[in-house]
Amino acid sequence: MTTPNAKDAGEEAHALAAVEAHHAGMLTRLNALVAALTHAVKAGDAVAEHDAHGVLVEWCETELVPHALAEEGPLYGGPAAAPEGRLLVAGMLAEHQVIVGLVEKLRASAGVDAAVAAGAIGQIFALHLDKENRLLMPFIVESPDLSLATAVAGLHELVGEAHVHDAHRHKPGAVNG
Repeated sequence: MTTPNAKDAGEEAHALAAVEAHHAGMLTRLNALVAALTHAVKAGDAVAEHDAHGVLVEWCETELVPHALAEEGPLYGGPAAAPEGRLLVAGMLAEHQVIVGLVEKLRASAGVDAAVAAGAIGQIFALHLDKENRLLMPFIVESPDLSLATAVAGLHELVGEAHVHDAHRHKPGAVNG
């Protein structure tokens, strides 16, 4: 017997694909920024290092940290309330704290120390996204009482701008022509 509020599998799949695509884009960008800083440090190019450091810190402050904070409410709230998801979410919240701490370390450092902090951010974020993509989001999609589509609706920090605009055009129950 289905519940009156049964999830739309198509909407769930669309939301999952949007979050995974946004994650992949974020990781690609982060890896490129980390590589630019590391290359500049290895080359001893102080001007390139300064520029790469500034761009990476700015991206972390405007993209990475807001993404993490946006997840903590709507994406993590439901799974955190479920006994099966509580420990996973606790671990992921701890990773957010580590990432924020590393961003602070990156902001305050230069040279090799900045490159090390940047590399650590990249590695922790890659692991974090892997857990979200392989563990947390499938848990949400498969849970009858949770909805990934609802959790990420309208949040460009979680799914990117394109999905937010698409979601506004294709609201559940709307007539799409």
